[in-house]
Amino acid sequence: MPAVALVVDDSMLIRYTVCRSLEERGFTVESATNGAEALQILERVHPDLIVTDMQMPKMTGSELITALKKNPETAKIPIIIVAGRASGFDETEKRANFAIYKDIDIQSQLEKALDAVIGKGHGQGAGK
Repeated sequence: MPAVALVVDDSMLIRYTVCRSLEERGFTVESATNGAEALQILERVHPDLIVTDMQMPKMTGSELITALKKNPETAKIPIIIVAGRASGFDETEKRANFAIYKDIDIQSQLEKALDAVIGKGHGQGAGK
């Protein structure tokens, strides 16, 4: 069974780019436009990986990470954050497993992040 990823970003272009890269790697992908929507998806989907933007309406990535880490069912899911180069990391963001930056080639960074977080497989059995 393929691994599942949840991509959370309010930018349609970033969401598309990240989702496509994950699908090419063998993931089944769900997506959300903000942290609140992501939490609703997490009620029915149990992803092996979460990729989240930090600056979003309704619920930021930092707020989402805090909620994920407080819940025993989601606390250990690997998290890759997508951030603008200029943003510094607060304590919540430091709890993510890896960070990629919007102002550098996202696809190549995502490949490196996935290799670091889940290994070099195609996403099959990631996080298991």
